[in-house]
Amino acid sequence: MAALVHFKKLSEDGNAIVYSFGDDPSDMARNLTMDRDTRTSQPDDGNVDHTFLKASRKINAMYDTANKWPTRGMSAS
Repeated sequence: MAALVHFKKLSEDGNAIVYSFGDDPSDMARNLTMDRDTRTSQPDDGNVDHTFLKASRKINAMYDTANKWPTRGMSAS
């Protein structure tokens, strides 16, 4: 079975970036906040589950590749 997660940047400031994320691009009701300096993230709802971890890891992987924070993306496994 495939696992998909989609994410989209909602806002950003000098310290953090907020992304919405979810299993379906039309229903990304959850948010995560990424610390720009430490590149660590926290789910806004406190639920550290597989979907959150996939989104956070993919966002960091895309940053590693492009050296800039992605606007949107997805991860499939």
